[in-house]
Amino acid sequence: MKENKVKAVALLSGGLDSTLAVKMMIDQGVEVHALNFTSAFCNCNAGAKNKGEEGVGCKSQALRVANEFNIPVKVMLKGLDYIEVVRKPKHGYGKGINPCVDCRIFMFKRAKKYMDEIGASFIITGEVLGQRPMSQRMDAMNTIDKECGLEGLILRPLSAKFLEATIAEKEGLVDREKLLAVSGRSRRPQIELADDLSVENYPCPSGGCLLTDKIFSKKVRDLLEHKEDVTLTDLQKLKLGRHLRFNGVKIIVGRNDTENKKLKEIAEEGDTLIEPDSFAGPSALICGENIEGMNEFAASVIMRYAKNKSGAEETLKSSHGGKTELFNSTPIADDSLIDKVRVC
Repeated sequence: MKENKVKAVALLSGGLDSTLAVKMMIDQGVEVHALNFTSAFCNCNAGAKNKGEEGVGCKSQALRVANEFNIPVKVMLKGLDYIEVVRKPKHGYGKGINPCVDCRIFMFKRAKKYMDEIGASFIITGEVLGQRPMSQRMDAMNTIDKECGLEGLILRPLSAKFLEATIAEKEGLVDREKLLAVSGRSRRPQIELADDLSVENYPCPSGGCLLTDKIFSKKVRDLLEHKEDVTLTDLQKLKLGRHLRFNGVKIIVGRNDTENKKLKEIAEEGDTLIEPDSFAGPSALICGENIEGMNEFAASVIMRYAKNKSGAEETLKSSHGGKTELFNSTPIADDSLIDKVRVC
C-alpha cells in the first residue's frame, strides 16, 4: 500500500450498500468525495433498520451519511436530459420503464467528469454482483465500464473478489485482500458487515426507483407518448393522484386532502383546477388545453369519488388563468367510462 492518501469519487445513494462501500474505503485511508444523484423518480422513503423509525429521502440520507463520515458530498440532479434516456434507452427497459444500464452509464459519465475535476484516481460504488437483474450482471458491468471510458476505474468493494482487479487494486492504492466477495440478492452479508463496521440507521435496503414500479411506469409511458417537451413539473405531477386521459387531455384526480392541496400548488399556467364548492370531494387538475366538455367530465369524475353519492346537483368551481367560475355538476361518471380512460 502507498502511504500517500489517494482520492476517489463515491456514488452515494445513502442506502446500505453504498454506505458500506464508502466506509470500507475510508477505513483503507482513501479520501472519499461523495456524489449523490437525485431525480423526480426517486421514491426512497423506506425506514431505517430499526422497526418503527421514520425514513427520509435519499438525498437527506446521503447528506447524513456524508456528515457522519465527515466527507464532502455533491448532489447532482438527473434532470430533463435524463428524460431522453428514459424515453429511448439504448439497452432497453427492466420490468417497468426503468433503463437501468443506460441510467448507470448516465451517472458514471458525470461521475467521470467530477473525478477529473477534483483529481480523483477512481470511482467507488456499492453495486453487488447479481443483485439487480439488469445492471449488476457481469456482462452489464463490463458494458457500462467500457461505454463510460472507465474500464479498470470503477471499484465495487462489496463484490471486488468476483471481479477483475481494478487499476487502484493493481497499483496498491487499495488493499484487495480487504475487499469482499458478496453476490446475489440476499442482504444478510451487508447487514452483518454493517454491524461489524458500526454502521447504523441505514435506509433504503432495496432501492427506491419509481421507474421499476409497473403502475407508475404506465404514467411515465403515457406522459412520454403525449408530450415531447417534458418539464420538471410534469414529472412531479406523476406522483399525484389518479391519472386519466380523456380525449387526449390528461386529468389528475386527487386521492386525499394532501394531494388536493398539492394539485392546487403545482398547477401551471394553462392548467385548469376543478374543485368542489358545495360539497366535500376530490379536486381535479386538467393539464394543458381545456377542450370543450373537459370541465363537465372532470366534474362527473369528482362526483364519482365524492363522499356524497346521492347524485344531487352540486356546485363546483373552475380556476383557470387567474379567473374562477362556478358551475353546476353533471351526472356521476360511470365506472366503465372511467376505466376506459384511466391511465393509472
